[in-house]
Amino acid sequence: MNPSFWDERYGTADYAYGREPNDFVHAEAERIPPGPVLCLAEGEGRNAVFLAVRGHAVTAVDFSREGLRKAEALAREHGVTIETIHADLALFEPTAGAYSGVIAIWAHLPREIRQRVHGWVARSLRPGGVFLLEAYTPDQIALATGGPKDPSMLMTLEGLREELGGLHIEIGREVRREIHEGPFHEGPSATVQLAARRL
Repeated sequence: MNPSFWDERYGTADYAYGREPNDFVHAEAERIPPGPVLCLAEGEGRNAVFLAVRGHAVTAVDFSREGLRKAEALAREHGVTIETIHADLALFEPTAGAYSGVIAIWAHLPREIRQRVHGWVARSLRPGGVFLLEAYTPDQIALATGGPKDPSMLMTLEGLREELGGLHIEIGREVRREIHEGPFHEGPSATVQLAARRL
C-alpha cells in the first residue's frame, strides 16, 4: 500500500494493465443503471473510461497520481471526461446514495481497509445500484500470474458475502480463467467475480 510503488509502475508510456476494460466489467456493465459510477483503486483508468464511453458520469479514485494522470489522458483519447480523486481508500468516504454503480477491479487492500470499504458500498449506492467486483482468490498465489502475495489481501466468495451487507448478490462465483491484461496480469488465474445490487 505504497503510492510510490504504483507511481513507478504507472510512470511509463505503456499501460501496465492495458487500455481495454476488465473482461468482467465489459460483460456485466449493462447491469448498471443509468447514472454516476464510482471506480475504486482505478489506476490508469481503463474501466472508468469504458464506462464513461457508455454514458456514465464516472469518478475514479486512486492514490497514485501517475495512474490518475494516465486515466485522464486515456479519457481524452476516447473523447470523454472523468472526474479523478487522489485519495487513500483507508480514508475515503463517498457520498451516501450518490452512485448507480461502484466498481472494484483488483482492488486488493489490507483486510481492515477492505472491510471498511465494503462496509460503505451499499450506502454509497442508489436503490437499484450495482456493485461489480473481480479479485484474486488465495489460489492465485500458486499460479503466480498477478496479484499480491499476501493471502489476507485476497478474497473469497464466502468472505465477500460476510463483508457486503445490504446487497443482493446476482452473480457470485469463484472461477479459473485466462487473463490477458498487460504484462502484470497474464495467464491462468483464480478469481472471484461478484455482481450485487442494492434493493
